[in-house]
Amino acid sequence: MSARRLNARELIELVLDDGSWVSWDAAPDRAGITEEYAAELAAAQEKSGADESVLTGEGLMHGRRVAVMVSEFGFLAGSIGRAAADRVVAAVERATAAGLPLLSAPASGGTRMQEGTPAFVQMARISAAVAAHRAAGLPYLVYLRHPTTGGVMASWGSLGHVTVAEPGALVGFLGPRVYEALYGEPFPAGVQTSENLHAHGLVDAVVPPEEISGVLDRALTILQSRPALPETTVVDAEIPEVDAWDAITRSRRSDRPGVRRLLRYAATDVVPLTGTGQGETDPGLLLALARFGDAPCVFLGQDRRGQTADHRMGPGALREARRGMRLAVELGLPLVSVIDTPGAALSVTAEEGGLAGEIARSLADLVTLPAPTLCLMLGEGNGGGALALLPADRVVAAQHAWLSPLPPEGASAIVHRDTAHAPAMARAQQVRAQDLRALGVVDRIVPELPDAAEEPAAFCRRVGAVLTEELSRLFHADVATLVPQRAARYAVR
Repeated sequence: MSARRLNARELIELVLDDGSWVSWDAAPDRAGITEEYAAELAAAQEKSGADESVLTGEGLMHGRRVAVMVSEFGFLAGSIGRAAADRVVAAVERATAAGLPLLSAPASGGTRMQEGTPAFVQMARISAAVAAHRAAGLPYLVYLRHPTTGGVMASWGSLGHVTVAEPGALVGFLGPRVYEALYGEPFPAGVQTSENLHAHGLVDAVVPPEEISGVLDRALTILQSRPALPETTVVDAEIPEVDAWDAITRSRRSDRPGVRRLLRYAATDVVPLTGTGQGETDPGLLLALARFGDAPCVFLGQDRRGQTADHRMGPGALREARRGMRLAVELGLPLVSVIDTPGAALSVTAEEGGLAGEIARSLADLVTLPAPTLCLMLGEGNGGGALALLPADRVVAAQHAWLSPLPPEGASAIVHRDTAHAPAMARAQQVRAQDLRALGVVDRIVPELPDAAEEPAAFCRRVGAVLTEELSRLFHADVATLVPQRAARYAVR
């Protein structure tokens, strides 16, 4: 947590360009309240310098017009009553009508107890307004501050496309003081913290206030980027014949570049996201907002570094991928999926976690996704965990990438009762990128000269150039014509 908690006006001054803040707030309606409550409100205003627990308005952030709503914790612990809810809903609706991205920075104990249930039910109004903003394809970005609990956390605090939190902040549903009063014991330490929520895939990043404007600006740069339609098509280099077993052997090299090096060498901007947003994260999948050249995308890739012999990619990784799919639809961005996996987990945990169902749902979501889609086969493509990310409008493959229902050793064990026939099985099963291009499953192949592991930077930049061109074309494509064609490309003979 910051050495000193910033109040609402200080945070606004820190994040927005100097002199750009314009308030949207009218005087709150205090009709019908008791004298005692009116005195509390007057004291809160005197103490905080704010007339309500939320300030709303607009300003410029790095020259970009944005709508903002910020809690003032000094006003009755940032609690939400009917007047504050009116202000929040009006701000969200105004941002939606103006087509503005909305930045939200809650810090609140939740519902205002002085108003009881009439204040409590305002969560529904606020959530509906935020849902409408998202449905309009407009970004909603959240910065959780210390503390954010109760009805605020359970409404506008938890609905961000991207959600980051203040270091060390208390963030959770039920405040620890309430928990102790109700149950007679303290809430376990360390659970309701930004860092713990990040570790569990509920928060995308933990960021100090002074870095917020940079993070949010990178996110909006990606989300609002509009690439030009390429005037020419790059002619792909001729790909020499590659033996299937040689390709598989090369794809398994430990020093072969994966999604992290691809983003480092080829992406213009990257904003990492974390987890499903529902309490799960899997190191086998990397989720991000990214930009290749001027072409934006939601990027979800199987991460070689996060898949080990002890921890293969599990069902949580596919649930995280499906979060990325939903983001692509809501934000109107192309989706890039990257296949690079030795295979999904074969374990009790994976079975009980619904791995087969997640593969099925991932396939169904991708085939029908109302957003442009691009798949990159980067390396190993073993089994259903690989197939789950394949369906796309365009498929690009690295020269030594491959796709197989089982590792060749497994196929050999089934057919020949040994693993010695693995190379022959790989050749017979048409697993290579070249075979898949001949079948119409792969559209383009990126050469490796002679091996991605021996030229990682150059290889990743070549891949990046292809992704830039493909994404720029997909960005301008008519999604309504793309979707019906997706499943048809797999009717191979």
